[in-house]
Amino acid sequence: MADDTRAVAVVTGANRGIGRQVAAQLAAEGHRTVLAVRNVDAGHVAARDLTGDVAVAPLDVADPDSVTRFAGWLRQHHGRVDVLVNNAAVNYDTWQDPLGADLTQVRDTLEVNTLGAWRVAQAVAPLMRHPAPGRRIVNVSSESGSLTSMGAATPAYAMSKAALNALTRLLAAQLAPDGILVNSVCPGWVATDMGGPAAPRTIAEGAASVLWAVRIPDDGPTGGFFRDGHPLPW
Repeated sequence: MADDTRAVAVVTGANRGIGRQVAAQLAAEGHRTVLAVRNVDAGHVAARDLTGDVAVAPLDVADPDSVTRFAGWLRQHHGRVDVLVNNAAVNYDTWQDPLGADLTQVRDTLEVNTLGAWRVAQAVAPLMRHPAPGRRIVNVSSESGSLTSMGAATPAYAMSKAALNALTRLLAAQLAPDGILVNSVCPGWVATDMGGPAAPRTIAEGAASVLWAVRIPDDGPTGGFFRDGHPLPW
């Protein structure tokens, strides 16, 4: 491992959409940026046109062994992490309702959207516990997970994001003494593969909402839920 004190940013699900855009911005700003992806070939395609110090590493957030290997790779190649963006997500299940939901699909959604982020945080947080400014965990959530406005739509996705928001609160409380800020961010309804072409927000707009939580000062908020820098109701 080279002796390099530049900040290291990890973005999961970074081969397309919001994840790729966030990774591109962080790399352009000087972060040593890791695109953590299930499909390495797709990751290399995504990284091809990015500027800056960019690496691609395999990561399946639903596979504990993959997460362990990824953390070992980070330790070997970078020795530290400053920014973790938990962006990987699946299954915006618009075709389901709570009483008719396929609970196998619900379980699979929780495995990635909630437990996947939890696994990655457990594995990566030890590499973040070094004295440096700008250490952040950003969980890419959704207003679908807001209990205040929750209805009967997308039950698997909504449950997974509500639980992700709870994880944000738990991590924020534990990591506050280390100076690591942890927040949930809703990028809004974005025209990604998951959001669909009818979505009113661009990928750049959604990524900007996430990047706001990366860029907040060290005395900024932690344990919050935001979109475009404004608090959302839990």
